[in-house]
Amino acid sequence: MSSVSELYQSVILDHNRTPRNYGHLDSERACHAKGYNPLCGDQVTVWLELEGDVVKDVRFEGQGCAISRASASLMTMAIKGHHKDDVLRLFGAFHSLVTGVKSSETEALPARLQVFANVAQFPVRVKCASLAWHAMKKALDETAG
Repeated sequence: MSSVSELYQSVILDHNRTPRNYGHLDSERACHAKGYNPLCGDQVTVWLELEGDVVKDVRFEGQGCAISRASASLMTMAIKGHHKDDVLRLFGAFHSLVTGVKSSETEALPARLQVFANVAQFPVRVKCASLAWHAMKKALDETAG
């Protein structure tokens, strides 16, 4: 295994073992959405608290494989503090990355999200990597009202 692959694997394992922003978001202003992958049983709930059009806080809970949990953890870190429009662009770029669509947007993703680039080689894992992202987008879409 190359040193880059080892690094990527260690990032995924770290975020699986110690997910960031894990837990229920207790806020009356928070919206949430659930995601479920019937193929493997992964499930996630994502909570968003917006202040205007900026993600003030984001949390998730759920059960799933290492890729699913690590992706949710890294997603929360990537979107917290960002404007809705930027979060939606990030969603699109991440989705393109895990489905193998190369673009300037995917190459501009932060390095910590690039760890999921190899997921495209394993189509059954795309849903694992994107589950929390789709739940987050659904919650964000609900805030548009």
